[in-house]
Amino acid sequence: MANIWDLRFLNLAEHIAGWSKDPSTQTGAVIVDQDRRVVSVGYNGMPKGIKDENHYLDDREKKYATIIHCEHNALIFAKRSIEGCTLYTWPFGSCAHCTSMFIQAGIYRFVFPDMPERLKERWTKNFELAEKMASEARIPRVALERYKAEAAD
Repeated sequence: MANIWDLRFLNLAEHIAGWSKDPSTQTGAVIVDQDRRVVSVGYNGMPKGIKDENHYLDDREKKYATIIHCEHNALIFAKRSIEGCTLYTWPFGSCAHCTSMFIQAGIYRFVFPDMPERLKERWTKNFELAEKMASEARIPRVALERYKAEAAD
C-alpha cells in the first residue's frame, strides 16, 4: 500500500534518475530502511573510470554490456545490509536480474511507478518474470499509478 512517504521517496528516485547521462532511459533508485532513513541511492551509468561517452551510450548492445543499473549502484554504495529495506525505482520497476539480487540481499518491498507505455513492448516479459520471482519470495511489489507519483511534485 502506497503512502505519502512512498511518493516522497519515489520523487527522490526520479530526481536521482536525472543524474544519469543515458540518452534513452535515465533510471534512479533509493533504498530506505524501516525508519524512513535513506540508506543509499543510485542511477544508471558507466563503471568508475569509464566516461559516459557516445560510443558507449549510442550503441545499445555496447551500452547494455557496460552500463550499471541504478539498483546495482545503490546496492554497491549502501555500505551496510539492506535487509528489511524498501527499494524505490524510477521510471519503472526493477528488471528480473536486479529483482533476483535484491531478493537475495533481503529487500522487504519494491515500490515503483507503472510502466510507461513507450517501454511496455520491450520490457513486459522481463518485468513479468521479476513480478513472478517477487511473488514466490513473498515480497510485495507496489506499482503506483503514474499520475499519483507525479502529483506529489
